[in-house]
Amino acid sequence: MLEGESRTSGILLSREPNGDAETGIWICTPGRWACHVTKDEYCHFLSGRCTYVHESGEVIEIEPDTLAFFPQGWTGVCTVHETVRKVYMIR
Repeated sequence: MLEGESRTSGILLSREPNGDAETGIWICTPGRWACHVTKDEYCHFLSGRCTYVHESGEVIEIEPDTLAFFPQGWTGVCTVHETVRKVYMIR
């Protein structure tokens, strides 16, 4: 955590028996933190607003109905401005 006190919650919808892939719904309240993606992740943001800034400086602005893909190894900072809710798939 870099700033704020984000709280996360969600629902796991499915997970492969070996744990290699999962799908779920994730909710996060405002805050700012460093993030490192450990597996490929595809997301559909349903509500809220946040900004992801890759360590290279690339900025990804998220708003409702944004689709995003974060490849394994992606490193940067996430700032949640308004509570976000997303559907995700990790593989």
